[in-house]
Amino acid sequence: MSRPFRLGITGGIACGKSVVAAYLQQQYRVPIVDADVLARQAVAVGTPIYQAIVDRYGGKICRRDGSLDRPRLGEIIFAQPQERQWLEAQIHPWVIAEMERAIDTCDQPLMALVIPLLFEAHLEGLVDHIWVVAATPKQQLDRLQQRDRLSGHAAAQRLASQLPLEEKIQRADIVLWNTGSLEELYRQVDQAFSLLGRNGKGS
Repeated sequence: MSRPFRLGITGGIACGKSVVAAYLQQQYRVPIVDADVLARQAVAVGTPIYQAIVDRYGGKICRRDGSLDRPRLGEIIFAQPQERQWLEAQIHPWVIAEMERAIDTCDQPLMALVIPLLFEAHLEGLVDHIWVVAATPKQQLDRLQQRDRLSGHAAAQRLASQLPLEEKIQRADIVLWNTGSLEELYRQVDQAFSLLGRNGKGS
């Protein structure tokens, strides 16, 4: 079985990557593999990675039900870059292996991989074509604060932890600007998807 054409969806934090992926899945029936979903599975209670995190930070990193206190973990790793690097070194290999497995078992001609840290983790070779979802820095901060109930300082820390959006835009095959209405974003997705078809990808 030949490997499917792999569309990589990345971009800035809180720019709307998941919105684009959900639309592709609903409108065009494109199979989606989301690195964030896989990362949550990687740290589920009872996994080796979960245990490594608890061993490193102690029981204070867990909620009453045993699951990880993700906001507290976020406070640690975004304030201390070396801790974020340690955590990514635990999670990324497992997530990459799961994405490779999904690619190898996909029976569709086209699939989309949502990878927020595609450039940061040097995963360009995993995909054939890259869409970057972008917004203004103010929109990113506002959305991030609202979505994750973060302070301005905490939101700025998360924004600073990623490669500058300008650099991601320069390395994109297509840029989708999520700066207006959902309808405007969907129109851009439709246009970008039609270009894939015209170029013989995913058909």
